[in-house]
Amino acid sequence: MFASLLKTNIKNKIQVRKMSLEIIDFTAAWCGPCRMQKPIIEELETLYKDKVKFSVVDVDENQELARQYSIHAIPTIAILKDGEMVSSFVGLTSKDKLETEIQKYL
Repeated sequence: MFASLLKTNIKNKIQVRKMSLEIIDFTAAWCGPCRMQKPIIEELETLYKDKVKFSVVDVDENQELARQYSIHAIPTIAILKDGEMVSSFVGLTSKDKLETEIQKYL
């Protein structure tokens, strides 16, 4: 299952993985589309577990981090390459669309 990032250690985690591809799922417990997005992200994590780091950020618990990445709506899926955001998707996003984007950065 993907990691939950807390504001106290997010900078360290991103710096440690700076040379990798990372998918961050910005979400909230009360968000219906976020709950629908979760199994899609989990399926992609299974497919790419050796190539991509998957994380989840609850925007209610990590408002500072959400602001840092300019998250204004959820679910938002952020794709980071070498520690920099290279792409993002707002709203429920299909597995095919996310997988196509992941492939661009591998």
